[in-house]
Amino acid sequence: MVDDYPPLHEHRVAGLAMSIGRRLEVGSAQLEALHMAALVHDIGKVDIPLGILNKPGKLTDTEFTLIKTHAKTSYDVLNRISFTLPVADIVYAHHEYLDGSGYPRGLRGDQIMPAARILTVADIVESMSEDRPYRKSLGMSAALKEIQRLRGTRLDPAAVDACLHVCGNAA
Repeated sequence: MVDDYPPLHEHRVAGLAMSIGRRLEVGSAQLEALHMAALVHDIGKVDIPLGILNKPGKLTDTEFTLIKTHAKTSYDVLNRISFTLPVADIVYAHHEYLDGSGYPRGLRGDQIMPAARILTVADIVESMSEDRPYRKSLGMSAALKEIQRLRGTRLDPAAVDACLHVCGNAA
């Protein structure tokens, strides 16, 4: 990756994730792990060609399958670092959903660490509400409506409610 979008995205996700975590009164060690994980959650995208990452329009099934490998690649990279906190595990689960429809492992419910649930919400909101290399922002309102729609099925209700609160749309 040679563009500047990924670090900007990760810093914005980290800021929102920390706000959500603080609202939920997450302990200091878990908050630190969440912050570190958010700052590097997409590191595995380094293995994906920029032409696919920045492609305007719909990805092919093959391209989307390749994109989905970034969570496992990120885990593999981070798991080689001797963190005292579960940073790699949080990153590995940042595309998992409560109903088991996420990736890469299809985890469901309590199999997903609370910090990963927070990261998922923050990542969705940031991804939708900011310009992406391949499309303009859909807006904060659309992002918040989307997490409300997914609340309780795919997304952790407490993380969604905390996000709505910190974004000024208390549930």
